[in-house]
Amino acid sequence: MQARRASRELALILFSQFDKVISKYSTEDFNEILLKSVRILTNNASNDLKLTVGPLIDMKQYLDEYENDHETNLSRPIGVSNVPVPLPMTSDLKQKIDELLEISEKALMALEIAEFTTLENTADVQAYTMKIANEYKKHHEEVDKQIKEFSIGWDFDRLIKVDKDIMRIAITELMYIEEVPHKVVVDEAVELAKKYSTEDSSSFINGVLAKVIHENGIK
Repeated sequence: MQARRASRELALILFSQFDKVISKYSTEDFNEILLKSVRILTNNASNDLKLTVGPLIDMKQYLDEYENDHETNLSRPIGVSNVPVPLPMTSDLKQKIDELLEISEKALMALEIAEFTTLENTADVQAYTMKIANEYKKHHEEVDKQIKEFSIGWDFDRLIKVDKDIMRIAITELMYIEEVPHKVVVDEAVELAKKYSTEDSSSFINGVLAKVIHENGIK
């Protein structure tokens, strides 16, 4: 995982913890919340990995029953061990595998982010996360104004918080952290929306960010 991608994901978790006006937070508050965010990530990763046990047991049971009930083994003498049988890739089995892969991917990503933020040679992740938070704190009124202006047909106060936070992070990068390629910022904002919100949200966020880029002449 790239360091900037880890920073954005960590920033989203950081933003989700804000429960008051952003200007009231200090750098020390950000650091404290950041530490809690890492703990949340590692705890979630641990829980996700534990959740894989149930589906794995179900899959093992499914395979055992399929093997036992296969005509090849039903015709064998009682007491004789089963022999392996061909297994069709049913949609049910595919779904179980997809669930396991999704859980495992989330868990591994969370562990990678936690590792990025704790190893000395990857301090850039924490630094960039803090840069996003501090730049948003300085420019939060303008950032939120951009969201309100380009969320056509939507009431700002009724937008899903995670969607607003994803846009806050992306717009902060686009407008106030100039060294970041805008295509990367938009693509990763869309990916965050797909992971933490809905597919509709990802399309909506992509549209808002495109307008921000166009109207502000961002190159």
